Amino acid sequence: MSKRLASFHGPSTPTSSPVSQVKKSVTPASPSRASDASIHRKFRTLLHELRSIANTWDDIVLVDGLKTARTLVDSRTELDNALAMVPAGTQPGSIMVSPKLDVMDECITLLDSVLMKLVRWCSPCDAMIMNVCQSKLLRRMSTVLDNMEALMFEAERLKGFQWCHEEPLWVSWPIEKFVLSLSELTTPYHRSLTLHKELVDTLRSHTVSFEDSRKAINQWVEQPFLKDDGWNAKWEDLCEAEVEKWDTR
Repeated sequence: MSKRLASFHGPSTPTSSPVSQVKKSVTPASPSRASDASIHRKFRTLLHELRSIANTWDDIVLVDGLKTARTLVDSRTELDNALAMVPAGTQPGSIMVSPKLDVMDECITLLDSVLMKLVRWCSPCDAMIMNVCQSKLLRRMSTVLDNMEALMFEAERLKGFQWCHEEPLWVSWPIEKFVLSLSELTTPYHRSLTLHKELVDTLRSHTVSFEDSRKAINQWVEQPFLKDDGWNAKWEDLCEAEVEKWDTR
């Protein structure tokens, strides 16, 4: 007993052969699982990029553009109503007309600026002669779609043909179905871009009727080519259902 209690009377002498620590073995992640996670992460990121581009489009068209277009039409309507009150045979004063014309001209400049946010003219000369344009946002969208296709080919090399064409990427859609279905996403945006250019040309004229202006505003809001085939109409709910951690940032 006295030997066992001896350690309470002073520090014990350390042994010359300390007890070795038991090392926990770490099982390395399977290369196959690691490549799976990388493919899923990269593809989800590309889908988020597409959504971001589509949201930017809507912000430009439905916030900046719509506000400016409505201001333009309202200013014309107010001027028309004011001119209607001028007695017959009397010329309206510049104080009545000039401020409204200044507002209208500024709105037209802003509408051109809205288009420029969507469009990059090929060159000033070609743009004037041919009216040819290329959309910055649509170029970005096309780049993302190209990157998706490249990722599919990379996955096919790493995982095999069957994995890409038959195995669900998350829930039920294989990566091939995502890539092929999304390949047409730029088409309705190209058509919508052409429409908005036509609407700006309609609203540019100071002689346009109120009825034609109203129709142009309605089309601007409706974005008919995106109504059924744009990102929000066709892809947001599908990604919510098909993509794991869709809204996890």
